[in-house]
Amino acid sequence: MERNRNRLILNLAQAFVWACVLVLPAFVNWLVSGEKANAAMIFRGSLSMMLPLLVIYAANYLLLVPQLLFKKKLGWFIGVNFLLLLLLNFRILMPAPVTDIPEGVREQFQLHLRDIWAFRLVSFLSSAFFQVLFVFLAIGIRYILRSNDIQMQLQEERRKTSEAELTWLKHQLNPHFLFNTLNNISSLTQIDPDRAQESIGQLSDTLRYALYDTDTDKVPLSGEVAFMDNYIRLMQLRCNELTEVTTDWELPAGDVRIAPLLFISPIENAFKHGVNARMASFVHVRLRAEGKDLVFGCENSTFTRTGEDHIGSGIGVENLKRRLELIYPDSYTYEQTETDGVYSVRIVLKNLIG
Repeated sequence: MERNRNRLILNLAQAFVWACVLVLPAFVNWLVSGEKANAAMIFRGSLSMMLPLLVIYAANYLLLVPQLLFKKKLGWFIGVNFLLLLLLNFRILMPAPVTDIPEGVREQFQLHLRDIWAFRLVSFLSSAFFQVLFVFLAIGIRYILRSNDIQMQLQEERRKTSEAELTWLKHQLNPHFLFNTLNNISSLTQIDPDRAQESIGQLSDTLRYALYDTDTDKVPLSGEVAFMDNYIRLMQLRCNELTEVTTDWELPAGDVRIAPLLFISPIENAFKHGVNARMASFVHVRLRAEGKDLVFGCENSTFTRTGEDHIGSGIGVENLKRRLELIYPDSYTYEQTETDGVYSVRIVLKNLIG
């Protein structure tokens, strides 16, 4: 749509320029002198001089360049342009008696009968030279348009690819979260049925948000924080008194919107790897505004693990990094560190707060 509109504007601008070149000299003369005869003569002269250039330019811009040159038919392109040059300049090469050349011109150049063809050849080459320049002008403009079209197509393909990938990542994230939460509720039903019933209500709200309210590009930050808080309470169900869980939410004023389910993976990762039922553990989650930046932090205790299952890895973390790249390109920082038994993740969304 936008490409067609830009193309229409360009074509109208070119038509306006050509109309000015053909009509403006005669129109200015008529305004200055008020003599229609002189203006008509000037118009005929402009038409005689510029019409061949307009024909060769229009033929190449509208037909020959896109249909022959861009389709790798170089021989046909050169051949058709050569025939056009001959046709447009045929009157210059056409044999005629020497009287066709004004007496003053013959005397000035000291032309003789044998020099007529040399004079006509020079005239032909001069005229053809300017016409070839307009051929290259048409080629140049067409190449610029083609390059812009290719860039717009690439951007559109990137946009479609990004949207499809984001949809895939979100669909991959939801089941990952649901399976872990349902396992927690299942374990609780055997220990404390009353708390399990209360948790089912929390789970209902959590699922409603994850499955329905997140079906959009951006969600209110307040809703996302309520979801995270509810999620953390559900995750606490599997923790005992040895685990310390804290949250610190400092929401900025105003309507701030972020990508949905963006910070769940670090929280899920913290409970998965940072909680040990037989050792003192902790999970600390915070979210606050720092100037125009939104800063999320998550810290948890770490324990020695064997095999490939280690903290900071897994499909959830990789999905998070990929989503940040797609949604906030060049506008975020992601840091993860592990020192002295403490694993931390820090995500900064830059210039998010207006």
